[in-house]
Amino acid sequence: MFEIIKLLFDICLFKKGPQDLPPSVGLLRMLLVIDVIVSFSMISMHTNLAVSLLQAIASALLIAGFSWFMLYLARKWERFYQTTSALLGADALISFFALPGMASMTIGIGALLAFIITIALMIWHWAVTGHIIRNALGQTWAFSLGLAFLYIMGSYQVMALLNPP
Repeated sequence: MFEIIKLLFDICLFKKGPQDLPPSVGLLRMLLVIDVIVSFSMISMHTNLAVSLLQAIASALLIAGFSWFMLYLARKWERFYQTTSALLGADALISFFALPGMASMTIGIGALLAFIITIALMIWHWAVTGHIIRNALGQTWAFSLGLAFLYIMGSYQVMALLNPP
């Protein structure tokens, strides 16, 4: 497990790519569950538990669906387990780092600093997603960052539909 966490850190630091993860269904399932738990922890600070669970599951399924669709169109289906594991693991890791900032914004302590840190983590998440896409598809940084941006904006829209104001 320590090796997987270290690999995910290296992916988030742009030192490794999804191809460095083992193509394992078990790893994919484990990271799917971990991502749902971390996402649920973060979302539940702002909404009720049922909606939080729905959004956390939807978020993980969006990642898997996006990965499958992107790799299907690129005819690189064999990279699905590694790419999806990298996307789920990076999302869980960055979301885990965002938990203290989200909690402090919720209780109103250091809200401006927490907001700035949260924005920085969102930009980092975008860049890491682009990095994973670039390695999975063999595309340029510009293309990968654009695709990552479209995915992230689309997922925010789906989350907003699941929790209307």
